[in-house]
Amino acid sequence: MNTIYSIGELESFLIAFAVLFLGHIVNTRVPALQRFNIPEPIVGGLLVAIVITLLHFQGISLEFSLPMQSTLMLMFFSTVGLAASYTQLMKGGAKVFLFLGVASLYIIMQNGLGVTLASLLGLDPILGLIAGSITLSGGHGTGAAWSQTFYDMYGISTLELAMAAATFGLVMGGIIGGPIAQRLIRKNDLESEYGIGTNHHEQFPELVTYNELEEDKITGKKIIETLFILLMCVVGAGYLQKAVATLDISWLQIPNFVYALFLGVIFTNVTEVSKTYKINSEAIDILGTVALSLFLAMALMNLKLWNIFDLALPLLAILLAQTVMLATFSYFITFRIMGSTYDAAIIAGGHCGFGLGATPTAVMNMGSLVSRYGPSPQAFMVVPIVGAFFIDIVNLIVLQGYISIIG
Repeated sequence: MNTIYSIGELESFLIAFAVLFLGHIVNTRVPALQRFNIPEPIVGGLLVAIVITLLHFQGISLEFSLPMQSTLMLMFFSTVGLAASYTQLMKGGAKVFLFLGVASLYIIMQNGLGVTLASLLGLDPILGLIAGSITLSGGHGTGAAWSQTFYDMYGISTLELAMAAATFGLVMGGIIGGPIAQRLIRKNDLESEYGIGTNHHEQFPELVTYNELEEDKITGKKIIETLFILLMCVVGAGYLQKAVATLDISWLQIPNFVYALFLGVIFTNVTEVSKTYKINSEAIDILGTVALSLFLAMALMNLKLWNIFDLALPLLAILLAQTVMLATFSYFITFRIMGSTYDAAIIAGGHCGFGLGATPTAVMNMGSLVSRYGPSPQAFMVVPIVGAFFIDIVNLIVLQGYISIIG
C-alpha cells in the first residue's frame, strides 16, 4: 500500500515552474532534443513523471494540488481567440475547413486500424476504438465518457485502458510532432513569410507569434489590461458552459476551452470593427506562451505513467501502430493537402499533437517550431479551432458509425 504525500498549492505551483526550468536545462545540454524541437514542457514534465513513477513503485505517491491548471488552459485558448482578427480569419478561414476534412479522414483511418488490429489480435473490437479516436483524438475526458457508455451498453470495463491509452498518446504526440515538421521544413527548404528572428513585432505589430524568444516592448499597464480581458473570457466561458448545459444537448459535449476561444474571437473582432479598443499583440504573445507552458507542465506532472505498464501487450502494439500511421499520414498527406508550404509543415506538426494527444500538445509542438523557424499565424488559427471544437463533432459521428457496425 502506497503512502500518499499531498503537495500544497503554492509548492505545486513552484514545482510547475521547476519543470519548465528542468526542460530548458536538459534541452540546452542534449543537442538532439533541441535539434528535433521537442518542447521544453514535454521534456521536463516527462522527467518529473518518471521520477514520480519510480517513487510510486517504491510505495510513495505524490499528489499535487494545481487549481490553476484549468484556468491557465482557458487563458491560453482565450489568447488564440483574441489573435484571430477578421483579417486573419479572411486570410486563412478556408484552411480551417480543408484541415477539418484532412483530420476527419484520419479519424476514420485511425478507428479502422484500431478495430482491425484488435480483431486480428483476438481482442474485442471495442478495444480498438478505445485505442483509436476515443482516446487518441479525444483525450482523457472523451475516454472516460465512452468507458462509462461501453460499461452501460456492453458491460465492458475499459476505463483503466482508456486512461493509459490517452496518456500514451499525450506523450507520443509531444515527441513526434517536432521531428516530423522539421523534416518537412528542411527537406523542402521552407521558410516563414515573416522571416526568422526575434523582433517580428517591429515590422508586424499585429502578429502573434507564440515565440518565447520574441523581443517584446510592453508596459505593466498593457499586461494588466490584457490579463483582465483574458480573465473575462475565462469567467465568461464558465457561465456559457453552464448555460448550454441547461439546454440538455447530451449528444454534443463542448469542452470549456472552446467557449473561451470563441469569446476571444468575438471580443477582438467587435473591438476591431468598432475601433473601441486595440488588442496588444505583444501582451497576448507573452501571456499566451506563459499560460500554455505552465498548463502543460502541470498536466505532465500529473501523468500516471504506471498506467502504461498496465496495458496489455496487444493494446500497446495497436498504439505503436497508431503512432507510426499518424507520423506517416501527417508527413505525406496532411502536409500536401494543406498546400506543401511552411504553414502546412507547422500544421502537420500540430496534427501529430492532437491526433495522438490533445490540442494543447499540438499548440506546444507548433510553438517550439515557430520559435526556431519563424511565425505561422495561419497554423495557430487552423489547428486549435479544428482540434478544440469541430473534430469532437466529427469524432462523435464516426464513432457512432463504427459502433453500429461492430456492435
